Amino acid sequence: MAACCVEPAAARSHSGLKRRRVAVGSTEQYEETACRLGKGSFGAVVKARHRDTGLTVAIKRLGAEHGGPEAALREARFLEDASGGGANPFVVGFHGVVRAPGTLDLRLVMECVGPSLHDLLRKRPRGSPPLPEATVRAAMWQLLTGAEKMHAARIVHRDIKPQNILVGEGHTVVKICDFGLAISTDDRPPYGPAGTLWYMAPEMLLEKPDYDTQVDVWSLGCVMAELINNGTPLFEGFYDQGQLCAIFDVLGAPDDSTWPWFSDTAFATVVMPELDVQRENRLRELFPETKLSKQGFEVLSGLLTCNPDKRLTAAAALKHPWFAKVDALELPKKVDLLLRLPKRQRMGAVCVA
Repeated sequence: MAACCVEPAAARSHSGLKRRRVAVGSTEQYEETACRLGKGSFGAVVKARHRDTGLTVAIKRLGAEHGGPEAALREARFLEDASGGGANPFVVGFHGVVRAPGTLDLRLVMECVGPSLHDLLRKRPRGSPPLPEATVRAAMWQLLTGAEKMHAARIVHRDIKPQNILVGEGHTVVKICDFGLAISTDDRPPYGPAGTLWYMAPEMLLEKPDYDTQVDVWSLGCVMAELINNGTPLFEGFYDQGQLCAIFDVLGAPDDSTWPWFSDTAFATVVMPELDVQRENRLRELFPETKLSKQGFEVLSGLLTCNPDKRLTAAAALKHPWFAKVDALELPKKVDLLLRLPKRQRMGAVCVA
C-alpha cells in the first residue's frame, strides 16, 4: 500500500481562498445510517439521509488529529470552490457543513456518489480483459475536465489517486473527492510535499518548493496507467528515493536537455552517481500499440513527463486529438463482475450505493 505524506498542519494553516462565512447547520437535520462509505487516517465517511427532503448524502467526520474545526472549514471551502456549486460535475458535490449540537465537531455534507475507482478496479476478477481504450478515454476526459476547472480556480488537489475518485450514476461518471490536502496557488511558496507516494510527481519528491497544478496532472497520468493495467499501479516505490528510482526505471533519468533544474538537485549530484540508473524511456514497451493506440500513448506520455514545464496541462491534454470523439463512460458494474466469478467465489454485497 502506498504511503501517504501529509504536510505539517502549521504549513497548511493558511489558504489562498477568499475568507468568507460558512453557514453551519446541525447534524440533527440528518439521519445517519450504519453504512460506512469510507474510513482512513482522516476519519470516516458515512451515508445519511436528510430528514425533511429524504436526500441521501455522505457525511465526512474528521479525526481530531487532523485539525479539528479549522481543518473542516478549510476543506469545505476548497471543495465548494472546486465543485463550483455544481458547475464542475466531475468533482463531488458539496452540500454544506453541520455541527453536532453542544460540540465543536464539524462535519462535511457531500454528494453521495458510489464506490471508489480503486475498489472497482480491485474487484475485477483475476485474468479479466483490460478495460477498452474507449472506456479509459472517457474516464480520463472526465477527470481531466474536472481537474481543468479545479486548476482554473487555482486549486491544487495534491492527492489524486484511485481511492480519491468516486464512481457513480450507473458507473457512467467519475468524480474527484477528498480535498483535505488541497492548497491554493494564491498562497506563496514554499509548498511542502504532500499526497500518496505512488502518485507523487518527481518535482514534489525532489522537494521543489514552488510546484504547481502540474503535480495533479502527473497523478492523473498514474491513474490512466492504472486504468489500462487493470488496477496495477505503474510506480511502486517504498520511500522518496525509491519512488524516484521506480519512475526513472520506466521513464529514464532526466538530463540537462530534458530537465535542467533536476541536474542541480542532491538526488542527481549525490545519489544517482552511486546507482545504475536507467537512461532510456521504456514506457512504450510497457504500453505497446496492442494495449494503447498511438494517440492514447501520446496523452499518457505527455502526462507522465518528468519535467513539469514540458508536461501537458489538463487543458492542453483535453485538446489532444485522442479526445476528438469521447464515448459515454461505461465502467464495469458489480453485477458484471459477479457474473464472471466462479459460483463458490461469489459473496453477498452490503451497503451498495
